[in-house]
Formats: sequence, structure tokens, C-alpha cells
Amino acid sequence: MPGFQIASLLDNIRCGIAVILCGVILLSASVTADDEAPSDTPIYQLRIYEIFEENKAAFHDRFRDHAARIMKKYDFKIIAMWESQTDARTEFVYLLEWPSREVLKDRWSKFMADEEWAEIKRETGAKHGTLVGSIQDRVLHMTDYSPRM
Repeated sequence: MPGFQIASLLDNIRCGIAVILCGVILLSASVTADDEAPSDTPIYQLRIYEIFEENKAAFHDRFRDHAARIMKKYDFKIIAMWESQTDARTEFVYLLEWPSREVLKDRWSKFMADEEWAEIKRETGAKHGTLVGSIQDRVLHMTDYSPRM
């Protein structure tokens, strides 16, 4: 593997660790022994989108002006948003808080079926091309030994 690929891989790992650490700092829940959060303990969702330099501004405009607004309508609780840059790619990363997995699934289903969001995606896609590449999605449960805020 050439040196630049190893350096890029290490950069991606460092960025991933930094994002996870930021998320952990924000979390205040604990995890049970069977890795299922109790019903009164929130869970967190980490979303990582590959975005493209040539239309990055259009992505941010769409997320800020439309996606975040429509997500709020469905009770999405966005904790924080970041942009991460490596030699290999640019990523948009955000952390969500949910009361349960059931609510997470229900709200995402409603958001993805939202007609206004579908139309905005069609319009921005036609105007700017593909705004999002690969998407990573992780549900996070705090460990019992994680520092608390």
C-alpha cells in the first residue's frame, strides 16, 4: 500500500475517533449489561455523509435551510454538526439524540416520506448534481465507564 494511502487511512481513523470522542463528551446516558438502553435513557445516532468539494456549498445550503428545518418538524434533536476534511474526502458529520430506537425509526420514516423534502432533493439534485455520496449511520450507547458531563 503506498505511503499516501496509509496516511489517508490514518487521517480517516483520527477523524473518526475525534468525532466519536466529541459525541461521547455530549452524552449523559448509561448502557445496560446487554447493550440495550433502558427506555428512559436516550440513544444517539452518528451520521457521516460523504460530500463533494465541487458542490459542498449547495449541500450545506440544503441541509441548513431545508433538511434541518424539516427534521425539526419530526422532532429530530440535532446535538451538533461538523465538517471533516482528509486528503481522500470531505465529510459532513452530525449527532442526533433520540428517546428510543423505535422513535428513531419512526421519525426517519416520516422524514424520508416527507413530500417537501422529496421535492427539495429533486430540485437541488437537478441543479447541482449528486450532493451526498456514501452515508454511514451508527447508533451509539454510552458505556458505563464513560465520563459524564
